[in-house]
Amino acid sequence: MQTPYEILGVVNDASDNDIKQAYLQQVKNNPPDRNQDQFQRIHDAYSAIKDHKSRVSHDLFTLPAANFNTVLEQVMHTGQSITLDAESFNKILSVSIDETNLLNSFARPEKS
Repeated sequence: MQTPYEILGVVNDASDNDIKQAYLQQVKNNPPDRNQDQFQRIHDAYSAIKDHKSRVSHDLFTLPAANFNTVLEQVMHTGQSITLDAESFNKILSVSIDETNLLNSFARPEKS
């Protein structure tokens, strides 16, 4: 099975503009009236990786073995290497889940 990157003929770290240009070229070469199935594959591939948010989502939820460290680096746009084990990742998730409780504790300080 081809990845959206392979269908559009771009590298995994291609820019939004490069992906859009590759998409437009593929549509030009494979118009919907010539081969509807191929056109739909191209359109679906573009929809999956058309912008940064889409690529992060694709990498996180679609790839069979997502590398969470790579995904976090993409999300945070850092040039630094981030090492995150499963326990640390779960802590990050629980912080976002408990964020409401944290905000409430700041909004309503306990009385002494």
